[in-house]
Formats: sequence, structure tokens, C-alpha cells
Amino acid sequence: MPFPILAPVMPMKMPMNLLALPAFNDNYIWMLHDGRDAMVVDPGDSAPVLAALSSLSLNLEAILVTHHHGDHVGGVDALRPVLQGEVFGPARENIPRPYRALNGGDCISVMGIEFEVIDVPGHTAGHIAFFHAATHANEPATLFCGDTLFSGGCGRLFEGTAAQMHHSLGRLAALPGSTRVCCAHEYTLANLKFASAVEPHNDNLKAYTQWCQNQRAAGLFTLPSTVAQEQKINPFLRCTEPAVMQSALDHGAASSSPTDIFAALRQWKNNYR
Repeated sequence: MPFPILAPVMPMKMPMNLLALPAFNDNYIWMLHDGRDAMVVDPGDSAPVLAALSSLSLNLEAILVTHHHGDHVGGVDALRPVLQGEVFGPARENIPRPYRALNGGDCISVMGIEFEVIDVPGHTAGHIAFFHAATHANEPATLFCGDTLFSGGCGRLFEGTAAQMHHSLGRLAALPGSTRVCCAHEYTLANLKFASAVEPHNDNLKAYTQWCQNQRAAGLFTLPSTVAQEQKINPFLRCTEPAVMQSALDHGAASSSPTDIFAALRQWKNNYR
């Protein structure tokens, strides 16, 4: 399905606009801008970023990176000639230098926006997420989570363990329910197909699947999701739900512990078609 050129702009209180820039087959490069200055998250390709900067007459003030995979960092160096600020990224991963190395618990301010850095190992060993807490009643909290949490799913375990990823997802699931989940791939329909196999009688999941199918049929994005939505439909956040536990046990979970349930779900998803 072809992607639209740009996602709809969604206002924040600051005032700040959230924009999704499609890249490759299914990546999103997230951009925040105030009409003059912009930051981008995980620019695996410089071309969509340069096109957006040009079309909106924006200055690039910062680049945020969640992990080292090429589809998240491949455009960093090509953007440096127009970058007026810094690159921020995980301290424990090898991303294009120079950059400011960040660890969980660090806080940064970019364009007047405060971000908390959260360690979320699992997909990669040093993966981080960026969380902006709401500071006004009408302002949504925003999470840039890279390839850790997807709508209806989670990232593969390339470098971390099931225990690490389960803990990382638990940290993200504990954020305020209204938090916008800005993940880096349009994997939602495939994830929901698997989620429906895990929990076929989940009415919230059925309704969300229909909404997402309608979005994609109209050439629109399914993202951002919200933490509250994911708590209702994402099996990887529902490892203590009886139906999810039973499905995982039926597919080889070593025990009913949440970590073992998660590990079985992730292995099942790896082979699911």
C-alpha cells in the first residue's frame, strides 16, 4: 500500500506540531516543529527530512536517535550540513559520531521541550526511548520508542533477552495512558493479526483492528497509538491476562510467569505467518 507523503500535523500545546515522515517500505521518521525550527527522531534516510525542511521552511535543530540500526541512523551524517544543534543518542551503542551520549535517567531540553531518557534494552542492548511528559492540561505526553514498542506488538530480540524486553515494555506501559506512542514502523496490521490469534475474543482488539484497516485502506497511518490503547490490545503488554497466558502456555511457555509468557509470545510471533 503506498504511503501518503506526510502524515497529518497534530498540534501540541507548546505550540508544537508532530509530523510523521515515511521512509523506506514502512519506517516513520518523526518530526516535531514549531513552524520555524524542527527536530527529527531516527532519520534512517535523509531525503524525507530534507524534503520536509524545505517544503515547510524549517531549520533542523536536533536529531534524536533511539538505537544503532541502519534504518534509524543512515541519514544522520547526510543531515549534518543543515543541522544547527546536536545529535543525541544512546551511550551504549555505536551510532555516527559526534553525538551527545545519553543514559536512562538523563534529561535533555531541545527547542524548549524536556525529554526524559528511558533505558529500554531488548531489541538492541543499548536501546533508549525519549519521553516528553505533559506540562499543560491540553498537551499530550509523547513517547518516541523506536523499535521497542509497536502498536499491537514489540521489537524482535536481536541483542537483548526476553527478561530485558519484558521489563522495558513494562516501563513504557506504566506511562500515562494518554501518552502518544510514536514507534518507528507501520507494522500495525500484521501485529494485530497475531494479537487476534493470541486473544481472539478481545472486543477492544476487534474494534481497533477494524479502525486500523479503515485507516490503511484510506492511505492513512495507524500511528501514533496511545499507551492506554496498547494496554487493551497488545499481547506483549498483557502477559498476566488469563487468555493471553493460556495461549502462550499452549505454545510452549515454560511457566506462567510473565517473563516466560512474554518469551513464548515473542518466539511464536517470530514464526507467525
